[in-house]
Amino acid sequence: MLFQPAPLGNSILSNRMVMAPLGRSRSDEQTREPLQRVITYYRQRASAGLIISEATHVAPESVSRLGCSAIHEEYQVEAWERVTAAVHDEGGRIFQQLFHLGRKAHPSRLPGQQLPIAPSAIAARGKVPTTNGPQPFPVPRALLREEIAQRVGAFRDAARNSGRAGFDGVEIHAANGYLVDQFLRDASNRREDDYGGSIENRARFLLEIVDAAIKELGASRIGVRVSPHFDNDGIGDSNPVALYRYVADALQARGIAYMHLIEPDSTVESQRLAQILRQRFHGSLILAGQFDRESAQNALAQGRADLIAFGRLFIANPDLVRRFRLGAPLNAPHEASFYVGGDHGYIDYPFLERLVDGADIQAKYNHKK
Repeated sequence: MLFQPAPLGNSILSNRMVMAPLGRSRSDEQTREPLQRVITYYRQRASAGLIISEATHVAPESVSRLGCSAIHEEYQVEAWERVTAAVHDEGGRIFQQLFHLGRKAHPSRLPGQQLPIAPSAIAARGKVPTTNGPQPFPVPRALLREEIAQRVGAFRDAARNSGRAGFDGVEIHAANGYLVDQFLRDASNRREDDYGGSIENRARFLLEIVDAAIKELGASRIGVRVSPHFDNDGIGDSNPVALYRYVADALQARGIAYMHLIEPDSTVESQRLAQILRQRFHGSLILAGQFDRESAQNALAQGRADLIAFGRLFIANPDLVRRFRLGAPLNAPHEASFYVGGDHGYIDYPFLERLVDGADIQAKYNHKK
């Protein structure tokens, strides 16, 4: 099933393999615009049914490690346009993931060394890499009620910029403990106004962003990523089933293209939420989390998802779709270069050779299909 076409919004994808959003920190360290190697990187992987770009910052007040990318300035839009053109030239499709770090930023990287923002003044657990080594996450500044609309506007403007840059759509990053996720979950959101307290209030920020993006691009070009099981930085929720059931219902009512659920195949069956979301959300469901060829095929056959996202495997195998089709060997990822470096470990992973011992490689691996 992995290699069958699949609907997504108003489009038909060539296969059900999604390249997961992967922040590789290879953009310009000052301007945060993608460089030539970024164009090559995405072009190499354009055989995926859908590429979801690295998480891309929507505002100057959201800055992660050096080399991270952004989409809030005109020169960044122009640079991303070269990326989308390269993917489209190869027959691929690409959505841009949009995000804001919220409390997981560090003052040393923010304009004026300002405090990061969050729904509540609660620090994330753990440390953030800085030029002076790992530092504890700072206690963020809680956004005032009247400041929230400005952050919704940053996502709206970013969605418009993504469309201008030629992206086929955008994915709102509401996962992994970043700003939208911080609003969603009650361990990080202790607000007492209409953006906190009830599930409906905590989901308001996400849904306002989705509505703004829909106005810019249309519902068929919008996706949302969620991570109900993520708690690495102290984020969490007292009733995740109820929370994500509500989110699924609200996104279904808006008719967006897809939900992207981070739920590893190793998740205990009693804790899985994919089936609950599928019952309530009727767009496409992308499942992500350490899948390989066999487990991905099984998940599709079991009806747990419509598409499967692969991360590390796409890092190391630009021609992953072809390798999976043939049952061919895979390159091993070079973890030391995941987030640092130049071309090495980024665009120099070898492609599967077309010929082996004078015979077409299709014949060599045909028996493994």
